[in-house]
Parts: sequence; C-alpha cells; structure tokens
Amino acid sequence: MRVYRCRICGDPYIGNYPPSHCPFCGAPKEFMVPAEEWRDENDVELSEISRKNLEQALELELTNAGFYRAAMEKSKNEYFKAMFKALSKVESEHASVICKLLKIKKPEIPKIDASDDDLENVKESFERESKAIKFYTKSAQEAVEARVKEVFTVLVNIESTHLLLDEGTEKMFKN
Repeated sequence: MRVYRCRICGDPYIGNYPPSHCPFCGAPKEFMVPAEEWRDENDVELSEISRKNLEQALELELTNAGFYRAAMEKSKNEYFKAMFKALSKVESEHASVICKLLKIKKPEIPKIDASDDDLENVKESFERESKAIKFYTKSAQEAVEARVKEVFTVLVNIESTHLLLDEGTEKMFKN
C-alpha cells in the first residue's frame, strides 16, 4: 500500500496504485503523485483578472454543489441519489481548491432548489456543467499564473466528464 496525493486538491489516497481519477476532486490520474513528492502549489500572487475569475468560479461551484445536494435529497432512485451526492461532493471539493488559491475560508454551500424529476435535474446538470466548461476555458486562457491556468484547465477536464455522465445517465433512464 502507498499514499498518493492529488496535485489539484491535495487530498490523500491510500492504495496499491493511484486511482484513474482523484476520488475527491475528479482530477485525472496523472495528477495523483506519491505523497512524498507532493508540494503545495497554491501560494500564488494572483492577478486582478485571475482573482475575479476565481471568485466567480467559487460562486459557480458552491451553487452547483447546493443544486446537486438538493437533487440528491429529492430523488427517490438510488442511482440518482448516489450520482447527485458524488457530484455535490466533487463540486464542493472544487470550491475548496479555489478557496486555497484565494486564501479564504470556504463559505457554506447555499440552499438551492431542484426538481422532483430526476431527468429534469440531469438536464439542469448538463446546462450547469456546460456553463462551467465555457467559463473555465475562458478563465484558463486569461490566467497569467501557471497554477491558476492549470487548475482551470483541469476543471474543464473534470466538468467534461460530468457532461458524459449526464449524457449516459439520460440515455440509460430514458429507454
């Protein structure tokens, strides 16, 4: 057994091998490093544009986490409950990563409403994730700090996997 840490969120993982994705933030395997090699890369002097984009990203991640929490609580289906719970945790972890860069305490996740219909919530999830991808792509291009650019780029990758999950779930339950 070994201990690995995610270069994006910093959380530790114990296993014989690194996971395919960080179980906490969803970063791809290449961001999982042996714990002894991990370094905190979040002490970055932020440009004005990066600070503004990170603050907007924090709001986006917190409201998405709140939406997924509400969708989980309203669902009567175990698959959807599990999916929305996992997505809420991942979005909350993204908020934590952003707070580390902003050097602030993480705010509470807001109460957000969700539909009573699981497939309607999947559609809203798709819209929310698409909006995040568009914003993070722009933010990565605007970032002048290598670490901020890296975090936004990885967030695009992670949110893209959420789109694939939404699409696959919708197909699975529509039929």
